[in-house]
Amino acid sequence: MPATVVVGTQWGDEGKGKLTDLLSKEMDVVVRYQGGHNAGHRIVVDGEAFALQLIPSGILYPGVTPVIGNGVVVDPSVLLQEIDTLEAKGVNTSKLMVSGNAHLIMPYHQEIDRVTERYLGKSALGTTKRGIGPTYADKATRVGLRVQDLMDEKIFRQKLEVVLKEKNPLLAKVYNRLPFNANEIADFYLGELAPRITPMVGDTVGFLHNELDAGKNLLLEGAQATFLDLDHGTYPFVTSSNPVAGGACTGSGLGPRDLTSIVGIAKAYVTRVGAGPFTTEVFDDLAQILVDRGHEYGTNTGRMRRCGWFDAVMARQAVRLNSLTEIALTKLDVLDSFDTIKVCVAYEANGERFTYPPYHQSVLHDAIPLYEEFKGWNTDITHATSADELPAAAQAYVEFLAEQIGVPIRVVGVGPGREQFVTMPSA
Repeated sequence: MPATVVVGTQWGDEGKGKLTDLLSKEMDVVVRYQGGHNAGHRIVVDGEAFALQLIPSGILYPGVTPVIGNGVVVDPSVLLQEIDTLEAKGVNTSKLMVSGNAHLIMPYHQEIDRVTERYLGKSALGTTKRGIGPTYADKATRVGLRVQDLMDEKIFRQKLEVVLKEKNPLLAKVYNRLPFNANEIADFYLGELAPRITPMVGDTVGFLHNELDAGKNLLLEGAQATFLDLDHGTYPFVTSSNPVAGGACTGSGLGPRDLTSIVGIAKAYVTRVGAGPFTTEVFDDLAQILVDRGHEYGTNTGRMRRCGWFDAVMARQAVRLNSLTEIALTKLDVLDSFDTIKVCVAYEANGERFTYPPYHQSVLHDAIPLYEEFKGWNTDITHATSADELPAAAQAYVEFLAEQIGVPIRVVGVGPGREQFVTMPSA
């Protein structure tokens, strides 16, 4: 039976939470497959906003089993806070499952994240300083603690002692920070956090395959997006995991042939948080207009996002990196009052035209966007419920993007609410 992947096609903040919420009503299981609480999904239901960080968006549907997969890094304190917040709003979280193979974010990861970012100075990467990168680094060097270690006190304490023999001298001698006490950390994690976390822990790989075998529908959602991917993004201004569709397999335990649909999410313009190249970025009044109309501030961090015109060069690359089957376009309504709207159809650098991003960073940094311009529609589209209610200029814009991207645009978001979207006609 089908397993659908939802993946961001830009630098994140495309509206994956809303689309996942939309698709979840047809699903039995929703899986988060990578990232940590450095990415937030904002969903508006009946006027009430839900800001999700670790828990899959499907939690808002009683019939869905939400799963945190093995590819996620988990801060158990944050997870429990999120559960408590949802429960206080009347959301039942009792079906949540957490992979025992997911890695734990520890206090020293967060401290290392903070001090290394500060020491980088002008070369800082713009991380959220929440310990995500250092946790993935420990995973790669095989010294990480996993969720399942919370279920065995002896193993947890042994692993913690070993890793602090490396971390404490680093923090003390290089960064002039106080060492961490292994017993204090272990007592807190094992005594305060483990009793609430361990009932959720299980063999999520076996569960997901059993659900597929039983004919159930699965949805896999990533955090961040294609161009924040550790391998395929604008390195080093990337995240520490693989948000691309291939990461859905490694981060969940499903195989490539289990994936039947891969839906890319693209904002009708482009935003980015933090440092890194941004070919279509706009500045001054135009940037502020997009920020204000799109409420472009981070769900978790509150940081203002950089804004720019839609980049079809990026989108084409996202199609082939993810094997996208379709696109969901979000925030079209933000462009409602523009007289002129631009779309980047190619880059130019060193006298050469690029229809896909140049692989070399020096070329990318020198790239100039080549635009095609469209007349705006100057109409409020937030009340549209079908494609034919969109102004002709808005329909033409969406059709042009689909032609440039090379895959159909099936859904268009026309507002922040759960039901504010229109379905586009099939070609």
